[in-house]
Amino acid sequence: MKRLLYIFVWVFSVLLFVSFSLPTAFGQGDKKEDLIGHWTFEKGDELKDLTNHFGDIELKGAQVKDGKLHIGDNKWAMTTGYKGPNIGPDKTLVTWIYLDDLNVKRGATLAVNKSSGDTFDAIVYAERQERRWMAGSSHFRRTQDAVPGFEEKETEKLVQLAISYEDDGGNAKIMIYRNGEVIGNYKQGPIVSWEEGDVEALFGPRALIGGTAYGWVVARVEDARIYNAVLSEKEINNLEADTLDVEARGKLTTTWAGIKNR
Repeated sequence: MKRLLYIFVWVFSVLLFVSFSLPTAFGQGDKKEDLIGHWTFEKGDELKDLTNHFGDIELKGAQVKDGKLHIGDNKWAMTTGYKGPNIGPDKTLVTWIYLDDLNVKRGATLAVNKSSGDTFDAIVYAERQERRWMAGSSHFRRTQDAVPGFEEKETEKLVQLAISYEDDGGNAKIMIYRNGEVIGNYKQGPIVSWEEGDVEALFGPRALIGGTAYGWVVARVEDARIYNAVLSEKEINNLEADTLDVEARGKLTTTWAGIKNR
């Protein structure tokens, strides 16, 4: 009996220790305090920004199924009602996606768009180069072709994309990453910011101007984030899709990516 009690106490102690350790092991990683938009599309939070800065997502033909946002030709989503600090000039956009069609053009997996005019930054697919990613922007003000870039040749594989923007004397120092590896690095400006009440997050089009959405991506978005800071290459590599931050959500951190059905 004493031995069983000892085993019970030992197991309980281990579980308690693990529960307190999980946020460090599986949390948002560095700069989680700068996470100002986070969407995982999981059951119960399908349309929610887990940081509570943006309003609920509006589905414009897109669907949420199996913990993913399904976007496609004229099927997109957006969210408004941002209540948080100004976005930028330093920021990082991050998405994890399954690309389902290689031949669509000019859309974005995630875009930050001004409600009042033509100003956006976005993770754009195949606008200037077929099957390649770029940092899309209004009138290409912060856009160059990524070198060496990356040409997508396969569908239905989970891909992480990230673009960081750093204020360099009024110009934007831009780093583009695919699966944690740099595929583009340049400076071009001017860099811009977005203010509360004049910002939208878009999923599918690269921009929304005068009520018209521009461009499409046929994909399933697993996770999307906006950081109000420049994430380093190491920090981007440390991120895990579909992790929940215990500070933001008030629950134990859970990593769903490894246990969900793909």
